[in-house]
Amino acid sequence: MKDYILEACVDSVESALAAARGGATRLELCANLIIGGTTPTPALLEGVRQAVDLPVRALIRPRFGDFLYTQREYEIMRRDIALLAGRGADAFVFGALRPDGSLHREQMAGLMEAAGGRPVTLHRAFDVCRDPVATLDQAMELGVGTILTSGQAENAWAGRELIGQLLERAGGRADILIGGGVNAGVIRDFRRAFPLARAFHLSGKQVLDSGMTWRNERVNMGLPGISEFQVWRTDEGTIRAAAQALEETP
Repeated sequence: MKDYILEACVDSVESALAAARGGATRLELCANLIIGGTTPTPALLEGVRQAVDLPVRALIRPRFGDFLYTQREYEIMRRDIALLAGRGADAFVFGALRPDGSLHREQMAGLMEAAGGRPVTLHRAFDVCRDPVATLDQAMELGVGTILTSGQAENAWAGRELIGQLLERAGGRADILIGGGVNAGVIRDFRRAFPLARAFHLSGKQVLDSGMTWRNERVNMGLPGISEFQVWRTDEGTIRAAAQALEETP
């Protein structure tokens, strides 16, 4: 049993396999990582469960954009939780805010009820909330067991001061899952600076060239500036280096 968490964020079976081979201890499964992740399909979850023997946390995010959800979106999120729980999701990752940047406690409570007692991560909605300390306290009161955060900064190392405060305040009641620009070097720096840091999250992505030999470069099917002929995949070596950094540092 590892005394740390190394969570790999993946959006394909291929990435899940690479993360498992590299030494990840669990997966966050989503779709469309290129836009920050959305809810994965039941078929994708089934494919990952069949391919790897790691705990899988399913992201529940119905769309790209903010974390202010309409009643219809909220109801869809509850149904997605029920569907994915039925297909083998071990835990769930979600977050909901009010217009003023505070945690939407009622929606969070309803989503947690739908999760049926499975562990819950409050995702990086936390990083755009108004008051991170109050939000941490409220989340823990609701029973959220994990907070994924970059310390409300562009990357985790830049947000290390707040992350250090959160680690102290959580006091083991919730895992502070450090994410945002995480790699082996960042893990070593955190472990040396913050003895309580034990949980890290990364995609370990590499950008692969498409296997398409015929390419119509005049047509763009997605977001401007993003090539149709690139594929994002988790790099096994990056995950392995992160796992080694966790093993090596106290």
